[in-house]
Amino acid sequence: MLRSVHVQMTRLALDGLFSERALQVIIRANVGMDAVWNQIGRHELHFDDNAFERSYAYLAGQRACIQPALEAGTPRVAWQAFGRLTHTAQDFYSHSNYVDLWAARHQPGRLPPADQIDPVDRGLMNSPALHSGRIHLPLEILSYVPVVGAWMVKSAPSDSHARMHRDSAARGPLFEYAFQAAVRRTRQEYDELTHALPAPLLAQFRELPG
Repeated sequence: MLRSVHVQMTRLALDGLFSERALQVIIRANVGMDAVWNQIGRHELHFDDNAFERSYAYLAGQRACIQPALEAGTPRVAWQAFGRLTHTAQDFYSHSNYVDLWAARHQPGRLPPADQIDPVDRGLMNSPALHSGRIHLPLEILSYVPVVGAWMVKSAPSDSHARMHRDSAARGPLFEYAFQAAVRRTRQEYDELTHALPAPLLAQFRELPG
């Protein structure tokens, strides 16, 4: 998703749960995942190219960094790991066809409100029909070139990232479902993580007064 969208989703999910300083570190780490050096050949960071198992392993690795960082008295390291984790988790919904599979369960024109989408429906997450956009270079790069980009997207393979992604509202009405699923998943990641933290480490992680 676009940088501004990642910022908005992360704030919606986490506002009031962290100090502003902590949240800023989390957000910077989140959007930093879209730096050029994290794009080429790093499909697992964005759930691209059907790298599901590697993406799940990356999420698990970032989760595993958090408690040891807090135990070592380095909350910034924990916040950065959480920011990276949330970016990858959020991209799952805009870079895969999860939302399409969820929408296909409902009658056309009768979708529930976007905030009712289940972000971790195990049937869908384990479905053999689940896939994510393949990266076709240099097509992906050219798709962002003004004027030419629109034509490149239309001519791209149907399973390409250029055709599949829902990185902004311009990508159609199901973007809002991808957005809301990502917000809910971000909050779930927070809830599951903090539920397992001892109280002193939780206080350090959240960095809230009182």
